[in-house]
Amino acid sequence: MRREPTERPRLLLVEDDDQLANLILEFLGPHGFELSRVATGEEATQRIHRDPPDLVVLDLMLPGANGLDVCRQVRDTFRGALIMLTASQSAADHVAGLELGADDFITKPIEPRVLLARIRTQLRRLRGKRAEPIKTVDVGPIQVDLASRDVLVSGARISLTTMEFDVLALLARHAGSVVERDDLYTQILGIEYDGMDRGMDVHVSRIRRKLKRAGVDPHQLKSVRGVGYLLAVR
Repeated sequence: MRREPTERPRLLLVEDDDQLANLILEFLGPHGFELSRVATGEEATQRIHRDPPDLVVLDLMLPGANGLDVCRQVRDTFRGALIMLTASQSAADHVAGLELGADDFITKPIEPRVLLARIRTQLRRLRGKRAEPIKTVDVGPIQVDLASRDVLVSGARISLTTMEFDVLALLARHAGSVVERDDLYTQILGIEYDGMDRGMDVHVSRIRRKLKRAGVDPHQLKSVRGVGYLLAVR
């Protein structure tokens, strides 16, 4: 059963550096979260499967199973948000994390206020838009249920991460029109597009592949070069 964030959202920190972990937990403590921490990828996988939190802050470099391994093992069933921490400046590492279902990336050294802002953004997204007067949006064989946050293709449910759902829902609500990349960043992430980040491209690519596996023509979800994305009405 999917668990919605509560009045005290449950956060799991996966970080093997004791000093950094203590600093993060100390900073986040007064901000109304229920916090827990594990130090290895194996512990993280077990905890997420056994008692899923609302959000995981996951270090990329861990002893044993690393952050990418954890993401790979839990993402298909974990419906919460997942923010990865990394000291790597490699775009390949960032893309790999996003491809495996991470919702966001934060590069070390960590600015605590930035981490807090990103956590709050992800938790807002998890709560969904319950006030939406429209409950479902149908675009050809694709049905997006805004209340339950489910996506069906010809009646069969497909599994999307929270970020992927929000991207597809926004595109579905504007089906037939181009949604500019700037609007996706501001409406979904609450930040301005910096002109360089390609994370949104990765999310759209993952959505397109999942729709294709479900039988949707991949050309229905179009990238409009230099502008944004279009979910075509078929």
